[in-house]
Amino acid sequence: MKKIFIALLAVTVFSGSALAADVIEMKKGVTFNHKAHAEALKDCKKCHAKAEGGKIEGFGKDFAHKSCKDCHTEMKKGPTKCKECHTK
Repeated sequence: MKKIFIALLAVTVFSGSALAADVIEMKKGVTFNHKAHAEALKDCKKCHAKAEGGKIEGFGKDFAHKSCKDCHTEMKKGPTKCKECHTK
């Protein structure tokens, strides 16, 4: 019984990352490599409300411009200027 519980817990925890798209096409010519971010950050809660991922509440232009750009600046990695994200 304990092994079944552990297996179900593992499936639940890892299903979010398994079902997420590798690269997400967003508006205004922005592409987001979810797989690369998940592997680099190793903590879904840096963006998502829950450790297992899921929809980001309030995600949109303002969220991305604040959260994503701030993270890139803090980590000294990734685009921080308009045309570095908006390539089209």
